[in-house]
Amino acid sequence: MDNTMRDLILNTAEQIADRCKETTYIVSKGSKKLPNRSVIIGILKDLRRVMFPGYFGDENITVVPPDHFIGERMSHIYDNLQKQIILALNYNDQEGTPVAEIEEKADRICAQFFRKLPWVHEMLLKDVEAGYFGDPAAKSREDVIISYPGLYAIFVYRIAHEFYVQDVPLIPRIMTEYAHSRTGIDINSGATIGEYFFIDHGTGVVIGETTEIGNYVKVYQGVTLGALSTRSGQKLAGKKRHPTICDHVTIYSGASILGGETEVGEGVIVAGGAFVTKSVPAHTKVIVKNPELQFMDSDKKIELQGTDNEKGIWEGVWEI
Repeated sequence: MDNTMRDLILNTAEQIADRCKETTYIVSKGSKKLPNRSVIIGILKDLRRVMFPGYFGDENITVVPPDHFIGERMSHIYDNLQKQIILALNYNDQEGTPVAEIEEKADRICAQFFRKLPWVHEMLLKDVEAGYFGDPAAKSREDVIISYPGLYAIFVYRIAHEFYVQDVPLIPRIMTEYAHSRTGIDINSGATIGEYFFIDHGTGVVIGETTEIGNYVKVYQGVTLGALSTRSGQKLAGKKRHPTICDHVTIYSGASILGGETEVGEGVIVAGGAFVTKSVPAHTKVIVKNPELQFMDSDKKIELQGTDNEKGIWEGVWEI
């Protein structure tokens, strides 16, 4: 490396370092450390083995009793999880809380989480049933567990949600964003999702933080359950911004349902590509008006024009 390049690198490093010093959230806060993303991903992997013994590890549960294997894994999970929760709580602490109190709180959070795990397990088994009975291409329940990205995203959501409701900082988001990166499915840990939930195909699905989803809901790829606008930023934090989806609703690919006051009633079917910003009565269908195809001469481009809207943007309509 010649002197010119060395000087350039040193100058660049100095500029970045100076800016880091001026920005409190770029560098670590003294002795405080962020939770370790790799460890949290490892916890998810262990929890997946606990929820579905024999599927994602080398354990042979026909030889080792399942309760022994699950107990051993949960002890290992606790050791790692408690440390990461302590890091997250300590990092976010603004009041100088004594370390002993933070450790005590982390233990309470862990205890509550482990108390809820049997319920989480029950919900996941219902999600497996929803995937199996909801998809004629599913060859078996094992097929759903091993290979369906929708189930994996739901699994991570159900784990992360238990930390979200206990106000654990950072960790729920790390978990759901890991699932997002793996599956293309973005479920915020704050959403409330009922039993027998099924995401078919899944890529591009977005479910916002204040979304409420009932039981027996089926969602296809590219669906957005989002907010009408987030221009107000942090002023909207804690407010209902995302829709409510009642029981037995099916939402086909590419549909967008937006707004905190939007409620999709029981038994509704939402067609692909629908754009819904108003509440939908129960037991109706939301359909999209068909665009009108117009064929031009062979040396011109084929154009797609709308019958009611020159831009081809269609609003959902109710069909009873």
